[in-house]
Amino acid sequence: MSYTLLSVVGVAGALLLDLVLLGTRLVRRRSFWTAYAIVLVFQLLTNGWLTGRDIVTYDDGAILGARLAFAPVEDLLFGFSLVLQTLSWWEWWGARVPAEP
Repeated sequence: MSYTLLSVVGVAGALLLDLVLLGTRLVRRRSFWTAYAIVLVFQLLTNGWLTGRDIVTYDDGAILGARLAFAPVEDLLFGFSLVLQTLSWWEWWGARVPAEP
């Protein structure tokens, strides 16, 4: 399975988790997109530094070839899915934990 396909599956899974399975619907909230924009800036800086210095490399046959800040665009998809999944679980579990007295 290619890196591209895995990243698309990751996004689809994260959206399914958020919108259907957990029902947190974070992608429908402005606060999520604001938080994600902040994370995205630092993701691009980190990815650019790691891939620009060849600390992390990618097989050209496993990616689309388009790059942003030296990193393959698929990294943005993976980053999105990781952030969305983490925040979805955080929101879901937080709604189920009773408040401290």
